Amino acid sequence: MTPTRSQRSQPQRLIHLAATASLVVTSGLLLQSCAAPADGSAASTQAKAGAAAPALPRLAAATPGGLQSCTELPGKLALPGVKIVSAVNERSGALRISSRPVDEHCLVVGRMAERQSAVDGQTYAINFQMRLPKAWNGRFFHQGNGGLDGFVTDATGAVSGGGPLTGALQQGFAVLSSDAGHTVRQLPMFGLDPQARLDYGYQAVAKLTPVARAVIAAAYGREPDRSYFGGCSNGGRHALVTAARYGDQYDGILAGDPGIRLPSAALAQLWGAQQWNTVASNPKDLASALTPPERKLVADKMLQRCDALDGLADGMVLDTAACQRAFDLARDVPTCTAGAARDGNCLSADQKTVLARVFAGGSDAQGRKLYSSFPWDPGLVGADWAAWKFVSSITNRDPVAMAYVFQTPPAGPEAAKDPRAFAMNFPVDRGLDLIAATQAPFNESSLSFMVPPASDLATLRNRGGKVLVFHGTADGVFSTDDSVAWYQRLATANGGQADNFARLYLVPAMNHCRAGPATDQFDLLGPLVDWVEQGKAPAAVPARVRGAGTQVPNPELPAGWAADRSRPLCPWPQVARYNGSGDAERAENFSCRL
Repeated sequence: MTPTRSQRSQPQRLIHLAATASLVVTSGLLLQSCAAPADGSAASTQAKAGAAAPALPRLAAATPGGLQSCTELPGKLALPGVKIVSAVNERSGALRISSRPVDEHCLVVGRMAERQSAVDGQTYAINFQMRLPKAWNGRFFHQGNGGLDGFVTDATGAVSGGGPLTGALQQGFAVLSSDAGHTVRQLPMFGLDPQARLDYGYQAVAKLTPVARAVIAAAYGREPDRSYFGGCSNGGRHALVTAARYGDQYDGILAGDPGIRLPSAALAQLWGAQQWNTVASNPKDLASALTPPERKLVADKMLQRCDALDGLADGMVLDTAACQRAFDLARDVPTCTAGAARDGNCLSADQKTVLARVFAGGSDAQGRKLYSSFPWDPGLVGADWAAWKFVSSITNRDPVAMAYVFQTPPAGPEAAKDPRAFAMNFPVDRGLDLIAATQAPFNESSLSFMVPPASDLATLRNRGGKVLVFHGTADGVFSTDDSVAWYQRLATANGGQADNFARLYLVPAMNHCRAGPATDQFDLLGPLVDWVEQGKAPAAVPARVRGAGTQVPNPELPAGWAADRSRPLCPWPQVARYNGSGDAERAENFSCRL
């Protein structure tokens, strides 16, 4: 698209917007992360090209080491453009994860790539934190953080499940966390600076990786033997971007609920807000479009149709694919008669129309798909699902991300001043063009700097690297249908044999990275390490609920579930199915099968 004279001057006219950042600096800115089959893998479930899967290299196991330097690091390291601000010994218990004390470690704080923007006049830098355990397992873990970044969260590497009791740091990894090149005070106006957009999208990872290795070498006397990258939400997107762009630098990738096409998902959120608004009974409350009792009605009707499809009626839909065929919103959910009270016993015809549209993913006036469809899943009763649909889509999350980071050129000050109005008036029919546009000085579109480039991941694969992806089927912002489509493309690019280095795990009823009526407590980092370094391909992975008495209880678990209920997570497209006997609360009585 050819820019007009006024468009060419847009970045300059927007410089003054940085002063409005205080209007939007809130934590809400974060787009906030069995028995095996006979062959022990998902390979038999994929369409094969005919030949056996080629043997891939196995990387050597990491060798443990001990911390040699900590407080000396600021004077010991001389890296161009890097400042080690501080390095201190953290005693055991000074940091706790889910109330559990973290062992003694070295806390390093640093800053690099400082510059002043020629576009908005702001000073930018990549701020980072590293935590280096005294007892080191020889591995490095790069922690991808969520949302629009801007925060240096504690470098603990806790990415799996809804209330992780352990993370990479507690398992002995040296862990790095960063703000991806901008601070909380610059949210979301960093999108006015082209380089800040690129750092957020992918370049901060490239800049940080050699620095982290150098810090580790100075602290332990050698570089890490193995390197891993993990995160959930935008952190999951970071992970898959890293797999595609930097497969020569990382050995294992763990991506949770990844926002693979995050700009498209944000566009769908704004479109969805406009749809919900047409049926909201309270114009000031978008959640009145589908109240909690009404969401429970839909979930209950799904359970009636789908619960037993996995072999056991237990309040869980483990066979998500079969449920899409079995459940019919028009048929299975009662339609209210004219004038009926909204008591949760029926939905109006208009509500059902909107709900169906939102789950279908939405299209613009030209018939172009805005984003992926979403699977019907009873986890829509979760508070997190509702928060994404009814709150994030009209507050300082999706609207400001679209306004200042994803669309080109950036929007004016109206988005920061009134995100709801921006969302409701957003020109959806131009949305796909806006996120695909380039215009000097924005020479990469958000689809370029945010989305993993099309790739067969050959660089990572041929080195012996591995990828594990997990995703909740009731994620309210990033759809598992999109992750499945990504995996199918990867399989096609690898002759139907992607499962020899990459696997996808769907978590039934889990909301975005956590919660919902789900077994959302699990560890995939351990299986990833075993696959990379021992050649042990993961099959079923145990997952359990966070019931009463656990350290981080999940208040959304249905009454009647055991506080320690467990189920296996299965590599897609396998499903956890009840074996027909044994305690229905125990994962060992389920098998991963088609």
